[in-house]
Amino acid sequence: MSHSFPSEAWTAAFADAVNANEVYRTHGKPWTHGAVAMVCSKDESLGLDDDVGMILDVHEGVCRGASLVRGMDAVAETPFVIVAPYARWKQVIRGEVDPIKAMMEGKLKMTKGHLPTMLRFVESSRALVTSATAVPTTFLDE
Repeated sequence: MSHSFPSEAWTAAFADAVNANEVYRTHGKPWTHGAVAMVCSKDESLGLDDDVGMILDVHEGVCRGASLVRGMDAVAETPFVIVAPYARWKQVIRGEVDPIKAMMEGKLKMTKGHLPTMLRFVESSRALVTSATAVPTTFLDE
């Protein structure tokens, strides 16, 4: 069953894929820095009439929960916030873009959080992308 991105169903399937990923469990074990929000910028041409974010409560190699939220106010308390246009997140989900490299190049913008902390978790970030690629996904523009 394919899930539309972004949606609550996709977010839940992603959390399940993260928890099923042994590589993430190993490399994410030292992560104790709080939740991470991944936000798709508003794009009315795709029906996204507000920013849409996914907050992952990741801690010590486990995703303890995930929620789909709307608007930047909804991620205000999240310790790490990464924002990009829909097309860029689509590339990440497909495994076409390395998230750390994209942050360094400004293709994914960390609007909140400590970039050097995030950079220490290259392998766990890549494992999150691997988890995303495992979710059967239907994109809004296809």
